[in-house]
Amino acid sequence: MNNFARALPYLWPFRKRLFLSILFAVLVAILWGTNLTAIYPVVKVMLENKDLVVYADEQIAAATEESDALSKKVNDLTERRAEFEAQLTNENLSKKQYEQLEHEKDRLIGQLSDKQTSLSKATSELSLWTWVKSDIIEHLPRDKFDVLAVLLAALLIATIIKGIFVVIQETLISSVVELTTINLRKECFKKVLSLDYQTVHHHGTGDLLSRFTNDLNLFGLGLRLAGGKIIREPLKAIACMGIAFMVNWRLTLLSLLMGPLIAIVFNRIGKRLKHASHRMMESMSRIYQTLEETFDNLKVVIAFNGAPTHRRRFHRENKEYYNKMLRIIKLDALTSPTTETLGMIAGFMAVLPGTYLVLRGTTEIWGIQLAAEPMTIASLIVLYAMLAGIIDPIRKLSTTYSKLRRSSAAADRIFELLDTETLVKEPETPLSFPRHSQSISFRRIEFDYFCGAQEKKREQQILSGVDLDVNAGEVIVVVGENGSGKSTLVNLLPRYYDPDYGTVEIDGINIRDVKLKDLRAQIGVVTQETLLFDNTIYDNIRYGKPEANSEEIIEAARQANVLDFSEQLPDGLQTWVGEKGGRLSGGQRQRIALARAFLSDPSILILDEATSAIDAQSEILIHEALRQFSVNRTVFLITHSVSPGILDFVSRIAVMDQGQLVAVGPHDTLILSCPVYQKLYQAQTHQRSSRTGPIQTVHTDDFERLSPSAEEQDYMAEVEDQEAAATGDSSPSILKLDRSTNSNPTSPNTQPKRKDATG
Repeated sequence: MNNFARALPYLWPFRKRLFLSILFAVLVAILWGTNLTAIYPVVKVMLENKDLVVYADEQIAAATEESDALSKKVNDLTERRAEFEAQLTNENLSKKQYEQLEHEKDRLIGQLSDKQTSLSKATSELSLWTWVKSDIIEHLPRDKFDVLAVLLAALLIATIIKGIFVVIQETLISSVVELTTINLRKECFKKVLSLDYQTVHHHGTGDLLSRFTNDLNLFGLGLRLAGGKIIREPLKAIACMGIAFMVNWRLTLLSLLMGPLIAIVFNRIGKRLKHASHRMMESMSRIYQTLEETFDNLKVVIAFNGAPTHRRRFHRENKEYYNKMLRIIKLDALTSPTTETLGMIAGFMAVLPGTYLVLRGTTEIWGIQLAAEPMTIASLIVLYAMLAGIIDPIRKLSTTYSKLRRSSAAADRIFELLDTETLVKEPETPLSFPRHSQSISFRRIEFDYFCGAQEKKREQQILSGVDLDVNAGEVIVVVGENGSGKSTLVNLLPRYYDPDYGTVEIDGINIRDVKLKDLRAQIGVVTQETLLFDNTIYDNIRYGKPEANSEEIIEAARQANVLDFSEQLPDGLQTWVGEKGGRLSGGQRQRIALARAFLSDPSILILDEATSAIDAQSEILIHEALRQFSVNRTVFLITHSVSPGILDFVSRIAVMDQGQLVAVGPHDTLILSCPVYQKLYQAQTHQRSSRTGPIQTVHTDDFERLSPSAEEQDYMAEVEDQEAAATGDSSPSILKLDRSTNSNPTSPNTQPKRKDATG
């Protein structure tokens, strides 16, 4: 429930509506008590056959007589008190006499106080009956049936007015709740966007969607109940309780003895409800996760006939949710009859003794005084009506109790998200960060991904002791097998996450000491999975620099070869790309992502497997665009294999293996000295040689750039011979045949000497 209090800052902007709704709740409570009080004159007219004017005169006469008697008694006690005070001034009194007089004086003062209270009550009652007679009864018809009809009509009108007030109060509080929920949803969205990548990834999209939708809806329901029934129903019960105390406070107190027991029962049920609600909402998160995973991978599901598997999983998660929800339903169902039973017992504890007092015409039971004067049937019926008026709001509250506890559990999850601290923090005193122009350094980097409470820590870190220096303007290829840590290393640059140990420096400045906004303004990123928004090509490119003008956007599109295909589309750059860019091919999406990065004019460009999932033609176009754009920029190309198409503009290659940097250097050196790189390059060469397809014309310049060097051919031929010997295959090496063919000095395919990769 503490988290409901935390919602107050979000409610405060709408406090006027909130206070107005509380005012209408008070009016509803007053009308509720007034309507039930109307039963008193009805009983007097119908059961006791009383004329209201005569009855009012009797009450006024009795109140006047009692008031006069009490006034006389108060005057007598006041005179006696003055006498005692005069006697106490006598200096001849002994100590014992003085103490006795002091005791009598104190006793007299107590009696005087009681009589003054009774006199005040009698005077108030006299004033009330005088007002009732002059302002109400005098305006009623004298015929008893007509009086009853007027009373019932007044009761009906009061009920209609009460209903209108309820509608107004519910409307006001609902508007406050909806506005508050919107603010909370925006605050949660803002919080998620401020978190680091791995924290968001650890939560998972399904869990976050559940908190943004299901949990916030449940929390809003709880706020609506808290501002509606939770305020209105207790006020109605308090109004009835006040009237019941006026009728007979002793019997009313007797009925309240069940209060502690009701509180204990509610507390125990509430704890179980909250625990069950937590588990239910976690189950709902898994349902969201299942849906998201299935829809995002629908092509795979269709291709492999995986629909039955996903249906079974979805059925399993829904069954789990059903079991948890059923537990909540059972607890909820138990609440209402339990409350009604305890409420009836509480009512019987007052009504049964009251009935005894009426039937026996007494004020005591077993010597215990339970009434100041003998009760009448009318007063007993009013007391019963008031107790019923107390029980009814409690019964209504019991039906909302389970919803309130579920809402409390939802509030826990919402504010747990809002309390989540990002692992990547802004510096307290950020340094100025000029445009990168010198170097980038990774110093003794150690890193492992964040593990939750239920996850085991890996035996081996993702990155371990990595040192790498990169000069400004270099094009660095970071290569390695899947899971080698290559992407993780480069992703430290935009601070998707921070290393556990070590530092990343740009131009000698620790990137933790600069603002995240300033750092990321200098970095452009193109990922393997092209992420486009459901908008036009133009707007997706402009995302890299929202303030860019049309000329800049078109120039970025030209640099990334986007215009080549966009001009063939009916709407050109204004073509809608669809959800996640689904209306375009993979190569087209990747070129748009490249244009987006180009537009931001970064000093550092990161391409994470940017060409791994596109066709050869798109890859050539992207490489051509990179060759031109990489001038005077530091570029990191992350890949699991090196394509010969990029070797002529790559400065160095960094080889990652099992979280460690095992080698750095140009291609010619690594192909001879680094076994890990040799293996990766050989695998890539075999993959290219095994591809089949239509014959394409290859220009001489392209062939020179794509063909392996003499040293590379020697090494790969030797490896193929070793594999052939191991498998018993005596066929000659393909590369050896190619070498013999290319050895002819007159052959047009003779491999010229390639430039040194370092320039």
